[in-house]
Amino acid sequence: MNSFKKLEEFGNRTAVYANRNYTYSEMLEIADDICGHVGERTLVFCLCSNNKESLFGYVGFIRGGVVPVLLDASIHIDMLRKLINIYKPTYIWASSENQDLLEVMECSFVFGDYTLYKCLTYFQHNLHEHLALLLTTSGSTGSPKFVRLSYENIFSNAESIVKYLNINEDDKPITTLPMNYSYGLSIINSHFICGATIIVTNDSIMKKEFWDLCREHQVTTFGGVPFVYEMLDRLKFEEINLPSLKKLTQAGGKLSSTLSSKFAKICYEKGIQFFSMYGQTEATARMAYLPCEKNLDKVGSIGIAIPGGELMLQDDDGNHITTPNVKGELIYKGANVSLGYAESLFDLSKKDENNGILRTGDQAFFDQDGYFFISGRIKRMIKIYGNRISLDEVEGLLQEHDHDCICAGTDDQMYIYTLNDDDVQIKKIIKEKLNLKGFKIMRIEEIPRNHFGKILYSELPTCK
Repeated sequence: MNSFKKLEEFGNRTAVYANRNYTYSEMLEIADDICGHVGERTLVFCLCSNNKESLFGYVGFIRGGVVPVLLDASIHIDMLRKLINIYKPTYIWASSENQDLLEVMECSFVFGDYTLYKCLTYFQHNLHEHLALLLTTSGSTGSPKFVRLSYENIFSNAESIVKYLNINEDDKPITTLPMNYSYGLSIINSHFICGATIIVTNDSIMKKEFWDLCREHQVTTFGGVPFVYEMLDRLKFEEINLPSLKKLTQAGGKLSSTLSSKFAKICYEKGIQFFSMYGQTEATARMAYLPCEKNLDKVGSIGIAIPGGELMLQDDDGNHITTPNVKGELIYKGANVSLGYAESLFDLSKKDENNGILRTGDQAFFDQDGYFFISGRIKRMIKIYGNRISLDEVEGLLQEHDHDCICAGTDDQMYIYTLNDDDVQIKKIIKEKLNLKGFKIMRIEEIPRNHFGKILYSELPTCK
């Protein structure tokens, strides 16, 4: 199941705009040429930015059966060397200006601003026949731990996304997320298999050039993690005039109930469909979505399983939970569940270890209508004087009261980090609403985040 092998059918339709239009035929000719210079089924590192070179390389490698490892182009050279030593890629597809690679590798092919660098030491990889792609887990950009994805994982998930978002050839998404991030990549996959046109840019939504590009090319959709929606709120999204925009998607973490309601109302008034979604790289990208007509009725819900998928809950003893409003671990079943993890090149020959079932690590419940709600990460639970406390729920409570806070901690000690001088109000809320002791409030200048906008709890002062 490799849907990229069928892209020829879109012929002269525009596949990509990246300073100029590229038809599907042009893209595939370039993509196949890039892959052709690799010549065999092997492992290739792709140092990705949102540009045509990264995109065409990815398409070519997937079409040609080469296994790409998608990494951020800004990865630190020490981390890159570590990964090269562990996985021994045959080639690296990266910027021609990458001096670190130029000094130690052969240049075998050039397209645009990218070069196919040949590694000097050759290793014969034993790749499982279904292995298609390696992605970092969302929290790690330099970790040797990758998610192993198959062709079926990639394209079954893309087809499910097409169904519930009703994607068609007239859609024009613009890149707002890194393509080496599963959410960003899922937007690319789901639109390409429909013959849509992707507007490629590295510009931030905070730049005027981004919005100029949206208007010039009549962008119909874009996606964002919670941090992107926080920025859109600061930009007063309700005042932005973009009549072509028909669809907004949100995933990559839970959006606060306040912002979720606000964007649902704004989008309703503007005639824009707003979809909250839930997923993990371990399930390729998406596992659940909230139908846009339920945005206000089910604020904070991840919704229902994607087409072809199934959500269920298990208690601590492994029993299925069938009663509404009872918390348990969220389990997902579907063809998009990854083959497992890789931590070295010897894991690349492994078979499917998940068998279509993923233990998400999230605690959740469903309501009387069957809509699921995440209450927190199981690993983000601590005990304070014998009481189990969800750090995520405490964060949510404070955000509901307009306090920009994040929480971390260990048993009998919770830390609340705030960007403002609001200690007195925070203490009052915690004591009145939760009756908690054993917490400390600390003021920080900014919330540490990775490239995907996710909070880096390990970078907080007392967590080191």
